[in-house]
Amino acid sequence: MYCNTCGTKLIMKRDGIDGFVPFCMNCQAFKYPTFSDAISSVIFSPDKKEILLIQQYGRKDNVLVAGYVTKGENLETTLKREIEEEVHLEIERFMYNDNQYYERTNTLITNFMAVAKDKNFKLTGEVDQAQWFSVEDALKYIKPNSLAQHYLKEAICKIDRL
Repeated sequence: MYCNTCGTKLIMKRDGIDGFVPFCMNCQAFKYPTFSDAISSVIFSPDKKEILLIQQYGRKDNVLVAGYVTKGENLETTLKREIEEEVHLEIERFMYNDNQYYERTNTLITNFMAVAKDKNFKLTGEVDQAQWFSVEDALKYIKPNSLAQHYLKEAICKIDRL
């Protein structure tokens, strides 16, 4: 591990109750690990009987709309922006669903449940394909053993609260 400011090799040094933390001898500063933040969303149709799943980046897996939080945004702004950017839908309401750390991309992903104002999505360059599925079929066709599947199952248990 190297300092992201000066490039010096980091050492591990005790920082009070935080335990051993990477430390730069050159900068004389602790370098706490950083990670990215992202959102994902289980998007329900206006009657909450269907769920929108997407395919992107040339993959055939059905997943949820998701994207990274950009500097200066809060999660609500990111949620609305990503849904608009990926499928051109507006949402009427939303609520928090769950969050998980995704090690592969070093990202904390916060998932929301959202209700679309209508079902008229429009694909963008970020999405290859999108389709509305019944709640039961969404469970069948979501990428198996994925974080998207986990979030979908959680959302379905909470659908009456949305």
